[in-house]
Amino acid sequence: MQFSHKFLLNGLELAALSSNEILPAQPILCLHGWLDNAASFLPLAKQLKGFPLLALEFPGHGHSSHRSSYAAYYFFDWVQDLVALCRQQQWQDLIIIGHSMGGMVATALAASFPELVKQLVLIDSLGFVVADEATVARQLRLGIESRLKPPSSRVPCYPSLKAAAEARLKQSDFTLTEAMLLAERGTVQQADGFRWRADMRLRQQSVYRLSSAQAKALIAAVECPVLAVLAQDGMFKEQPVAWQACYAHLHRQMVNGGHHCHMTEAKQVAAYIQRFLSAAS
Repeated sequence: MQFSHKFLLNGLELAALSSNEILPAQPILCLHGWLDNAASFLPLAKQLKGFPLLALEFPGHGHSSHRSSYAAYYFFDWVQDLVALCRQQQWQDLIIIGHSMGGMVATALAASFPELVKQLVLIDSLGFVVADEATVARQLRLGIESRLKPPSSRVPCYPSLKAAAEARLKQSDFTLTEAMLLAERGTVQQADGFRWRADMRLRQQSVYRLSSAQAKALIAAVECPVLAVLAQDGMFKEQPVAWQACYAHLHRQMVNGGHHCHMTEAKQVAAYIQRFLSAAS
């Protein structure tokens, strides 16, 4: 995945990496997780040679534009970004591979715009982040206070690319090799050192969470076949069985590793994906 592409969308520039120099008419769309970037799919792309992969970067991530100063990062806005992009590029019946947050965005897209998604692969992602209805007022307060809090006067700066990667490593479950891939794509070198490109506002609290009932309703609306590749030491291995039952066509596979298993266990994850795609073709 060595070719760069740009999309101008509603005043935002969305960046992507692709396996193809010429943009495929019908790509396999890859969606990264929160605070990651398109480079998180590089190990998987090496194992899926010949597949027209296109790893898109959400606004605020990687080389994509940040949202304007008066905007915020709402989860469903990322779904809207995808719908607008699909309409701009005239994409339908896509295969989508989503990791973590990218899988949640793809699930919401498949539920609300089923004509856009033919097959869905979730990598250590299942369902949505939810909250009890009783916490809605507190969640709203926390989210608003988080946004009104004065921004940090200084974005963290690192003396070297390796130092930036090591900082990312402290928050992750992979090795320095994977951290360097994300750092090489996700940092910018300035006069005083290396800074991460991601918008700091992504770390603000959400002003709302879906309720369990709302999440189940969205999942139940997904009509396409779904493959969930869950990591043995990941974040979603104990997701309620009741949630899994909401998917109409769910295939579930377990792999070794942690939350970024598509980076650390790319060969096994790719094998499951190939088997799933070929079975449905």
